[in-house]
Amino acid sequence: MKRRDFIALLGGASLAWPLAARGQSMPVIGFLAGGLASAATVPVAGFRQGLRQTGYVEGQNLHIAFRWAEGHYERYPELAAELASLNVSAITAIGAPAALAAIAATRTIPIAFISSLDPVEVGLVESFNRPGGNATGVAFLDSELVGKQFELARELLPKATVVGFLLNPKSANAETQLATAMAAKQAFGLDIVVENASTERDLETAFAALQVAALVVGSDPFFYSERVLLAALAAQRALPAIYYDREYVTAGGLMSYGASVTDAYRQAGVFTGRFLKGDKPADLPVQQAVKVELIVNLKAAKALGTEMPLSLLLRINETIEYRHASRLSALSCQRRSAR
Repeated sequence: MKRRDFIALLGGASLAWPLAARGQSMPVIGFLAGGLASAATVPVAGFRQGLRQTGYVEGQNLHIAFRWAEGHYERYPELAAELASLNVSAITAIGAPAALAAIAATRTIPIAFISSLDPVEVGLVESFNRPGGNATGVAFLDSELVGKQFELARELLPKATVVGFLLNPKSANAETQLATAMAAKQAFGLDIVVENASTERDLETAFAALQVAALVVGSDPFFYSERVLLAALAAQRALPAIYYDREYVTAGGLMSYGASVTDAYRQAGVFTGRFLKGDKPADLPVQQAVKVELIVNLKAAKALGTEMPLSLLLRINETIEYRHASRLSALSCQRRSAR
């Protein structure tokens, strides 16, 4: 069976089973996200943990109807309307565009969101303390950390003058990330080279064009789903790269600095569980993801010949020794030949 046909079959099945589940008096919640299901197992585990904290376990007293845009963000309205038509008990939306699509689809179903944009500015809530509508959630301010990531690049390579910035122009927070990067350019006296990518082929083209000492990778669901390829491309170019989430590092990347994605998902799971218990979104203040962590892959650093300065070593929250750069390069070559 072809992959496209298999996905279509799964989609049709997922439309049917939640309705059957409701016949069993088990609540069904919707989950809307922009990446790939296969690439989000760790943060989704955090989401399930949050649900468990409120007494809900998938398959025992709860069903989850997942909808994944797989990088096609224009599908958010269609997928959100699909979940609303199932009359789910709550919707969890990952990212401001997904949350806005969910709000447009329903003004009655409670919505828990994770947003990397200011939820007040984009219209998700009236205020942090008094959301006011049918949505509340977690403000995941990863864009604000872009400047710190460039500072870490300068600290890692004090003599570097040219640093790359990989950005998905289709990201909802692309403009904010770019503005923060340009501010870092002024603050640290760096020449920042921006490369745009929104497809796998774009990524390979971008890396081929980069002539920089280090790279900062912007936050984006597509980049997250391609984190193994990104780590492989950086290894092939012997390019030190800094990411925003630890899962890039466990995939073989050098370093990450950012708020914990998994913990934000956990908080979203807690919100969703509270909705099922009867709490109203309007009464639950928006939470800000404040757990920030610096993660370093020591094996990747050794393969790159990158020596960590003491100032960085003293601030590391976690070290990982996982996947050698040569293995990552082999993975990348295998993916190309498989196309």
